[in-house]
This record gives sequence, structure tokens and C-alpha cells, in this order.
Amino acid sequence: MISMSGLSTMLSLRLVGKTEAKEHDMIAGEAEHAREIAYFMENIENVETVDDLLGDYRLYSFVMKAYDLEDQIFGKAMMGKILESDIEEDDALVNRLTDDRFEVFYNAMGFTEGGTANSNTIDPDWKAMIVSAYVDTTYVNAKSEDNEALGLALQFRRKAASVNSAFDILRDTDLAQFVRTALGLPDEIASGDIDRQAALIASRIDLDRLGEEEYVETLVTKFAAISDATSDTASTNAAVQLMTSIASGSSGSFVPVTIDIETIQGFSGYKLR
Repeated sequence: MISMSGLSTMLSLRLVGKTEAKEHDMIAGEAEHAREIAYFMENIENVETVDDLLGDYRLYSFVMKAYDLEDQIFGKAMMGKILESDIEEDDALVNRLTDDRFEVFYNAMGFTEGGTANSNTIDPDWKAMIVSAYVDTTYVNAKSEDNEALGLALQFRRKAASVNSAFDILRDTDLAQFVRTALGLPDEIASGDIDRQAALIASRIDLDRLGEEEYVETLVTKFAAISDATSDTASTNAAVQLMTSIASGSSGSFVPVTIDIETIQGFSGYKLR
């Protein structure tokens, strides 16, 4: 893996654009990951029920890591109830959890109500999708460890198209942090009224365009510029120079940081210092 530690967010994003595909191949080829991928491909077809999946720790761990749920691996009982849920029922466990990772995982696994596997586990395309998710999650998490801001930008790129409302952003810690930074808003507003936060985001971001790559990259560029300009190392790295550049490589497009003081003051818990 190519380390992005110590680099500005803007520069890191440019490097990622040139190396991402190659690094995915590197991850898939590393002995540790190659063994787990091979085990998954050879054994997932034996899974007929949720209990079968939970009973094979290597398979269970693999799919959990694929959907960024490694921190929840210990909760096998809860995961079993989630996978056995009927998502069509409002009170189903999968619908009562605010962390959207569980719903994404539920949909990806595709178990029927009661926990029976469908034809997914023998479908080559489905298996390839899970492996791709495993590799990409491994990649993004590694980049996040190197450079937190870079990790947030990569997460936003991957999740933006699935956002249907401002509340989808607010219930995802990474997306919420990204958006606050991109809009020049202080973290203190996160403790304010949730409906007012949602209204503010909806007024500043065109949610209907989050499926458009060009619009998403505009937000990523703003996020990177503001993140670099406000970082502790802004005076010692290339952030100040790079914030005048845009993703295409042209120069002279300064991205200003603007804060609506009256709007921010309306949130409880925030005081100007």
C-alpha cells in the first residue's frame, strides 16, 4: 500500500486517482487477503441459512469486513436477528438501527425472511461483488488510517449516490463530518436540533445531484481545500498552494471558506468564542 501519511488531502486525492486500481490489485494479491478471498469463494456455496454463515467464523468475518462491520463481529446474535429480519416490516430490527451499515449489509447478503439463503451464494457475480467490497473496504480503511480527511473524502465518493435525504447524511458519522467541513460548518452544530441540521444541509447541498460524479467531485474539492487550509499542518505542507487548484489540474480557482454566523448561532450548544 502506498502511504498518504503527512500529505495534504488534495495531493492525496490526486495520487489516489492514479494508483487506486493498482492498489486494489495489490490488496487482493497479498497473502493474508488472498487466503481469505479463496476461502470465501470455495466455501460460501455451502451456506444455506444464516446459522450456517454464523457458524463459519472465517466466512462470517469476511463478509462483515467487506461491509465495514469489523467492529460488530462480536455481536453474532444481533447480526443473526438482523439477517433474519423482514425489511418490509417497519418494526424489523434492521429498520430500527440508525447505523446504515446494517441495512447495506442486509441487502447485500440477501437472506429471505427467516434466514434462508437464496441463489446468491452460488452466483459468480454476487461472489465477485462481495470480494470487491472486501478489497475496497480494506483499501479505504487503510487510507483513512494514513490520512483521516482522505478517508472521509473516499467514503463520501462511495456513499453519495445512496443518499436520499439530509437525514441519511446525519446518521452516518463520516458523511456528516465530510459535509460539515465542505460547508464550512463547525462540529459544534452536531449537538443541535437534528431537524435544523437537516434543513441546513438540504439548503446548501443539492441532494438530487449526489448521483452525479461531477457534482460530487465539486464537493470533494471544496472539502479537501478547506480541510487542508484548516489543518494543523497547513503552514508546513503544500495545502495552501494546492487549495488554489481544482481536481482537473488547472489553477487559480480559490475555494473560499464561508460560514453563516446567524444560522450557526441558531443551533443549541454552539457559542462563538
